[in-house]
Amino acid sequence: MPVTTAEQTLASTFTGHRSHLVGVAYRLTGSVADAEDAVQEAWLRLTGLTEQGRAQIRDLRGWLTTVVGRICLDRLRSAVARRERYVGQWLPEPLVTSGDDDPLDAVVRDDGVRMAALVVLDRLTPEQRVAFVLHDAFDVPFAEIADALGCTVATARQHASRGRRAAAEADPPPRVALEEQREVLERFLAAVASGDLDAVVSLLHPDVVMVGDGGGKARTAVHVVSGADKVARLILGLMRRYGDVEGLPALVNGDLGLVFAAQGELTPRVEAIVVRDGKVAGVYDMSNPDKLGHVPFPETA
Repeated sequence: MPVTTAEQTLASTFTGHRSHLVGVAYRLTGSVADAEDAVQEAWLRLTGLTEQGRAQIRDLRGWLTTVVGRICLDRLRSAVARRERYVGQWLPEPLVTSGDDDPLDAVVRDDGVRMAALVVLDRLTPEQRVAFVLHDAFDVPFAEIADALGCTVATARQHASRGRRAAAEADPPPRVALEEQREVLERFLAAVASGDLDAVVSLLHPDVVMVGDGGGKARTAVHVVSGADKVARLILGLMRRYGDVEGLPALVNGDLGLVFAAQGELTPRVEAIVVRDGKVAGVYDMSNPDKLGHVPFPETA
């Protein structure tokens, strides 16, 4: 059947909201695949409405945001059991962008999509995460959030409040200017290349953490490593083990990080680097191949 003008207009309007919706879904799930699936499902639900049903939608962007939130809530709830069986630490899937009109640029520019912030969101219950993100980040009214959660407005407010409090207590490092990140990363990589333990320690924040996510399918730290001395020794130990491996600088969730293609015994991985007070405050090493299928790894010789 030929596509009508109304259908073309609807598709064009939806496309205009797509980047926003992907950002909503990714922040809610931490998964690129789940985000894309949620947005596609929202489109199907929109087109499944009658013309009269669509005419009753006063704010399409708001309606779609709430629908995506409801879909993501179901995915988060179903993921709880999988995470209980997960080997090692769980990290969000990284968003690696080029910065050159990348379609995900609009998503990673949002401060709430930085890796340090997403790690905090992963500690919330599905209901807290959806209520907190939809209300505080996207201004969705609590009445609509309550409808999506299947609870009262008062309970929805409580979920958001608990999520907000947990995020404040975790105090994730704020995003700093890329130029400062670049300077810190260059000095840090030079120190690592020198093999000088004291030099590496001096560039690590006292409260630095290194978190690995291999999912039991790739080698990385199984437990969280904390403290400058322990993190420095681990990194230098890995350098001795894998030899002269090269990581290419890239934007990881909008911040500078490193992308490693397969090199010798080293499997492909993405490292998100967090900078705080002029030092490296976090290293998130993502090597689970199931979470890296969307990453544009460089070709190796």
